[in-house]
Amino acid sequence: MAKKSSPSPPENVPPEEMEEAPLPETLPLLPVRDVVVFPYMILPLFVARDHSIAAVEAAMARDQLVFLAAQRDQNVEHPAAGDLYEVGSVGMVMRQLKLADGRLKVLVQGLTRAVISSWQRHKPFMEVGIEPLDEREETEISVEVEALMRSVREASEKILALRGLLSGDVMAILNSVEEPGRLADMVASNLRLKIEEAQEILEEGDPVERLKKVHEHLGKELEVSTMQAKIQSEAKEEMTKSQREYFLREQMRAIRRELGDADERHQELMDLRQALENKGLAEEARKEAFKQLGRLEQMQPEAAEANILRTYLDWIVELPWNESTKDRMDIARAARILDEDHYDLKKVKERILEYLAVRKLNPKMKGPILCFLGPPGVGKTSLGRSIARALGRKFVRMSLGGVRDEAEIRGHRRTYIGALPGRIIQGLKSAGANNPVFMIDEVDKVGSDFRGDPTSALLEVLDPEQNFAFSDHYLNLPFDLSKVMFITTANMEDTIPEALLDRMEVIELSGYTDEDKIEIARSHILPRQIKENGLKPGQVSISDGAIMEAIRGYTREAGLRNLERELASICRKLARRVAEGSKGPFAVKAAGVTKLLGVPKFLPDEEKGEGEVGVATGLAWTAFGGEVLRVEASLVEGKGNLTITGSLGEIMKESVQAALSFARSRARQFGLKADFFDDLDLHLHVPSGAIPKDGPSAGITITTAMVSAFTGVPVKEDVAMTGEVTLTGKVLPIGGLKEKALAALRAGIKTILVPAKNQKEVSEIPPKVRRALDIRFVSHVDQVLEVALTGKPKKKRAPAKKTKAKAAAAKKPGAKAPAKKPGAGKKK
Repeated sequence: MAKKSSPSPPENVPPEEMEEAPLPETLPLLPVRDVVVFPYMILPLFVARDHSIAAVEAAMARDQLVFLAAQRDQNVEHPAAGDLYEVGSVGMVMRQLKLADGRLKVLVQGLTRAVISSWQRHKPFMEVGIEPLDEREETEISVEVEALMRSVREASEKILALRGLLSGDVMAILNSVEEPGRLADMVASNLRLKIEEAQEILEEGDPVERLKKVHEHLGKELEVSTMQAKIQSEAKEEMTKSQREYFLREQMRAIRRELGDADERHQELMDLRQALENKGLAEEARKEAFKQLGRLEQMQPEAAEANILRTYLDWIVELPWNESTKDRMDIARAARILDEDHYDLKKVKERILEYLAVRKLNPKMKGPILCFLGPPGVGKTSLGRSIARALGRKFVRMSLGGVRDEAEIRGHRRTYIGALPGRIIQGLKSAGANNPVFMIDEVDKVGSDFRGDPTSALLEVLDPEQNFAFSDHYLNLPFDLSKVMFITTANMEDTIPEALLDRMEVIELSGYTDEDKIEIARSHILPRQIKENGLKPGQVSISDGAIMEAIRGYTREAGLRNLERELASICRKLARRVAEGSKGPFAVKAAGVTKLLGVPKFLPDEEKGEGEVGVATGLAWTAFGGEVLRVEASLVEGKGNLTITGSLGEIMKESVQAALSFARSRARQFGLKADFFDDLDLHLHVPSGAIPKDGPSAGITITTAMVSAFTGVPVKEDVAMTGEVTLTGKVLPIGGLKEKALAALRAGIKTILVPAKNQKEVSEIPPKVRRALDIRFVSHVDQVLEVALTGKPKKKRAPAKKTKAKAAAAKKPGAKAPAKKPGAGKKK
């Protein structure tokens, strides 16, 4: 390792005399690892390698001169010619000291630049031939060079001042140097440069160019030194500031105690105590609140836990422990509000009015937990707002779709950074009352993972026997939720956990008929969209025919969301015409809807014909309402295999197997041979294969399609059916009858076949739908086939080809042709 010292001329020999003395042609070579030695530079070196020690001893035996060359890679232990820079400095060994471990400590001074011209020897030490490096001399210092030298001196002074190394002696030495090259060497020897950068400066022969390079490096070093000094100063100031603030704060506290004045924090804590006193908390909550307040009073305000306790007490103060809104028990007014906001929904409205009536007679009644079940867009959430308006209560809404963390319901414990109460408590705080209408959307889409099960936390929220003392993890105090009217919404009942479903009163909201949609669009959607798009009521007129065209050509849904989007699109296009200068009024008829909305997304149903063989129409119930489902069955020659396609679930696959077994067991009744299926393959397909399908209501539809394919008798196109089938042909009941009936009406179906055990549910179907459909009740598949099939084959099925076994038998010598059975090959 080499250490640098402050640049100064050698003490025993004047530098000028060294420059004038002739240099030897050969010198011992002393490689240095991590430093470039400049002329006039004095530094100590530790010499440990054998060849280096030998080179120093040879120099001391001669004229004390060595050639100092920097290594390209300091990790090389035995450098060769290629491992050293060719340009170096001729140096004089001024002193040497042998250390106890065998190393030498030498003090060397750079004299002049030189370059290696030849290699004389490598052992026992390296000896090279050298030539002085020509350096252009400046005969006269120009103004530009003088300015450059001053800039270098000033930058050096700033850097030394930032490092705390500036002294009068150093500045005197810098100011005494008049040659640009010597100044450059002196400054460069004190800069923290990389080996490559220092070597580049050493090899530069032009003194002015060398000084310019040094000036560039000085600028970079000045920036680094300035930033380093700033960082150190800021750290020191921060420490000093904190200590100063602490002492001043203690002095102010002592002065205020002497004067008897209450400080601001004391007043703040007194206000907080008074707020807790006025809150009227229950005994347990009061005890905990004042306990935490006592802890806060004993803490220093700068303590980390002080802010946590203050936030906790603020939550206790701001929660509506005893604040309630007064219910409006005017049943007639409530009925009027519900009718204004929503069309139809008689069952829901009756339930709300019943709650008001009971509440009027029994004010202490606990709030019900209703669950609005239905497809999207039927008005579940907006119905909750209307209920709050009718009751005169605040309304809070919370969506649980995709929630997987239990802390969303119960809150985080205060030990966590950034802890907050759960969304139930947050909603009550925002409402400012302990009896709002609290709507919890999407309870059928709650998940669970390693962070807990939110459904389990909801049990305590919704159970009237538990929620009077709901405990949030953040508050850790019982809060009474029994006055809250909870309303939940869901699209599918199947995905709601059973324990949660048990605590709720389910009210189904099915879809709307086309006539209902026209009425709702006319009364609610159109006025809202005309206002939102900046139009006036007199500027736009949309006929019922246009609305019907939008319903049938651009939407296929149980609710109203897509219809509202299409009507909003019509209003936007009319608003653009107004903005462009047209005054209107605009009358939109059925024929003009296509110009405004483009090509219809759904084509109208074709005229119902005689039907197709092997194609039956079923009715399904999904999260988006009722749907019409086509089931196709096709026969091909084969070996009695069954192929099922269409992304069917396990339940529907079992229905296919049951239907096939039933059909084969009734083969003779259908006019088929007992072994008719041995030489055929059946392919059953449900279109829209990308959509998964499952459920226990497609049995009779699958059976009808199979029997139609086996017998060649077409299925009536205007007949749809729903129901599960057993192996004996019995038809089992299904769910979602109202939604399925609405779907059949939308698809233009005239007749639907329904399990006889669902007859009691027909009363829930709107009267308009019942009048438009021919609803027939069936208890056995025979009744289904009697209604669904046309009664005569469309064409005879081609006779089956011989099987391989029969063909092989026919080829045997003397084999007789099998005798034909009476009626073989004919279809009854």
